[in-house]
Amino acid sequence: MARAARTARRVPSRRKDVQVPPRVRWLLDSMTMSAAFVRNGCQDIVADNALPRTLHAPVFDSPTTAQHGRADIARYLFLDPGSQRFFVDWDAAAVATAVATAALLRAEAGREPHDRALRDLVGELSTLSTEFRSQWAAHDVRIRHDGSKRLWHPQVGDLDLTYQSPELPVSNRTVYDPTVYTAEPGSTSEERLRLLASLAATQPAHSTNQPR
Repeated sequence: MARAARTARRVPSRRKDVQVPPRVRWLLDSMTMSAAFVRNGCQDIVADNALPRTLHAPVFDSPTTAQHGRADIARYLFLDPGSQRFFVDWDAAAVATAVATAALLRAEAGREPHDRALRDLVGELSTLSTEFRSQWAAHDVRIRHDGSKRLWHPQVGDLDLTYQSPELPVSNRTVYDPTVYTAEPGSTSEERLRLLASLAATQPAHSTNQPR
């Protein structure tokens, strides 16, 4: 009986994410010249400062965001054709981003194999995206990532940015992935990022949807 109890299949459940602590939001808001946001294990953006809404406007304005009520990096990358314009040098940039995104989701699946929201997301992407199916089948796992990206913004043009994902422990079950985009001091990209920051400062205050 004990063996049967141990091997019984667990019904997938919808995990209740921990709220992003106020101290994390204070940290994000203090980064006035960096685009900083926090993602949960499903790659939903759950907290951000003012700049990402302007820098990543194509992501927030994507039909995938409207359909699901919040911006999700994985859905935008694999399901929105507009991502091919947003990521400059699409072939190289998208492959690297696709590999990293699928590997981050694979790592989350290892932490939370019974999470219904994650299973639903993986099922949706596997059904609708050949690229995701290919990357998911590779079984790559990644916990953190950093590097550089070239983005094309409809208001300022090309941007050469670096990004980092420092550790952000919240609880023993919830893993949030902060990402900070910055530009090289004195560069054209920094000037364009400053312009976007000034545009973001004139927009009404916003609040990112809370984790479900």
